[in-house]
Amino acid sequence: MQAGQITIVLFCVLIILILDLIRREKLSFKYAFGWFCGCFLGLALAVFQDVLRAFSRMLGFVLMSNFIFFVCVFAAIFLGLLLTVFMYQQQRRNDIMAQRIALLQEEIESLKSHNPK
Repeated sequence: MQAGQITIVLFCVLIILILDLIRREKLSFKYAFGWFCGCFLGLALAVFQDVLRAFSRMLGFVLMSNFIFFVCVFAAIFLGLLLTVFMYQQQRRNDIMAQRIALLQEEIESLKSHNPK
């Protein structure tokens, strides 16, 4: 098997895995969409390797493998930034929820002190 064929098989397996994670509700479509885009782009570039080769040379890369490595490093950095943003949003939601719970507990205690049993 050539590298292109192995790449196609691996991307197909990854797509099936993502679909299974969505089916089992382990991954939401919101987060799976980026993975699907990456997989389909990878499939397209594995099928049309001449496009990848021409694009890498147009950007000044002598070896196509250097270009692929560069794209993977950039994707990892971008993914790290994206995950940091999601983590901050989740932390902000948790802070707001904790504040609301504290206000509700204070209100409950206030009502209990005004209406003793």
